[in-house]
Amino acid sequence: MKILQVMAGAEYGGAEEFYTRLTIALHKTEIEQRVVIRKNEARAQRLIDGGVEPTQMKFGGKLDIKTPWALKRLINDFKPDIVFSWMNRATSMCPANGDFVHIGRLGGYYNLKYYRNCDHLVANTEDIATYLTNNGWAPEKVHYLPNFVGAARVPPIDRQIFYTPKNATLILAMGRLHENKGFDVLMEAVARVPNTYLWLAGEGPLRGELELLAEKLGIKPRTRFLGWRDDPEALFAAADLFICPSRHEPLGNVVIESWAQGVPVIAADSMGPGLLIRQGDNGVLFPVDDVKTLAASIKRLVQEPDLANDLANQASQDYEDNFTESIIVDKYLEFFERMIG
Repeated sequence: MKILQVMAGAEYGGAEEFYTRLTIALHKTEIEQRVVIRKNEARAQRLIDGGVEPTQMKFGGKLDIKTPWALKRLINDFKPDIVFSWMNRATSMCPANGDFVHIGRLGGYYNLKYYRNCDHLVANTEDIATYLTNNGWAPEKVHYLPNFVGAARVPPIDRQIFYTPKNATLILAMGRLHENKGFDVLMEAVARVPNTYLWLAGEGPLRGELELLAEKLGIKPRTRFLGWRDDPEALFAAADLFICPSRHEPLGNVVIESWAQGVPVIAADSMGPGLLIRQGDNGVLFPVDDVKTLAASIKRLVQEPDLANDLANQASQDYEDNFTESIIVDKYLEFFERMIG
């Protein structure tokens, strides 16, 4: 079986990370694949380190005529059974027709005009799959395939690197510093819980505003802006709690990552986390934008370490049952076989 995977993507992001993980995982199987990415040396190096040699293309705007032409030439040379394109730009730049099955992969509630030439669509949550069928796609052409995350455990990063006391409760949050992520809500909650430190791993347009908010709330001495990191496992290993305060989160890769790393999770009851988490069983949910409830949830898990441990243990079991690399790769292999069978 020959598969061409195509991703434009941003410099950082959950979909981009999973594209890299899945591509490397499929390289370990008998599938013959070619991989195309937008020019990004860090991502290219990660793929190369995983045994995959990517082709880098521009994936520019409307005036970029070279990328569609280069994709068409690559398809003609490689003759894939399946073209698996990720998100809007890569999908729209693939040839409209050819002797292959074109599958578009969505990780959000995207504008479906970019997918009109696809034969099938893959959604990484059941809710996104429902969105696709509600917007006119036939159920037999819509498929739900979840993500997996890595489960490698590593030693914790030394808290002293970020001037964080060993006896403090360390809260970890990750993601793009954007309004959708709700980090302002998390910071207001942290301000209500003494002896908690916040590590915020990510970058984005709101960094300046969030730094000012930390100063305004009086938590600047307890808040660390880490920027984008390539060692999330070490951060998880150092953390006592992981919090996902997103106002809009279609899946919540970070929730599954936290499960895999054995860290208790508190998350806003937005789309993805709300579907993953069973309240009080494998995590804690709080209403979106509810600072008071989030602060109370943090206090409870700090005061009841046995409960926090039970939540983490059940979440780890859910990860092992549903989201490991071997489970999800097998699902993809079976799906690809059906598509060309």
